[in-house]
Amino acid sequence: MSFYSTQPRKQRLQRYSAPHHQARKQMASHLSEELLLKYNRRSLTVIKGDEVKVLRGDFAGQNGKVLTIDAKERKVTVEKVINKKADGTEVARAIDPSNLLITKLNLEDKRRRAKLEAAEELAKKGEAGKAKSPKAPKAKPAKSAKKEA
Repeated sequence: MSFYSTQPRKQRLQRYSAPHHQARKQMASHLSEELLLKYNRRSLTVIKGDEVKVLRGDFAGQNGKVLTIDAKERKVTVEKVINKKADGTEVARAIDPSNLLITKLNLEDKRRRAKLEAAEELAKKGEAGKAKSPKAPKAKPAKSAKKEA
């Protein structure tokens, strides 16, 4: 069982020293309104090929596909989001995933597609967000007290 500290400095330390597989999961972006209603999820981990919209910064309002993901730096590069250097060369600008909105999902990954389809089925049934709890064990009848004679 793991416990998390309430101290911000320790939370930051855990975040920045997290192993690669955990750091990757921390790179999530909100879904657009249509995707939110379809899959009944607010956010999803960004992967290469997702179409996103930049919400904050110099490139706010810009749309494009995710080109690369840097789990170590926790940054994403998006096409059409570039900086021009003094010598005229263009360099991709890294953006934090929290400043992005996913507008179209890349469903080439079978596991991602299966997970989202399962969520979509639950959303259609109206059971989305309800955790299936295991059946409670039946209560045993109380033992009778010894009879006093």
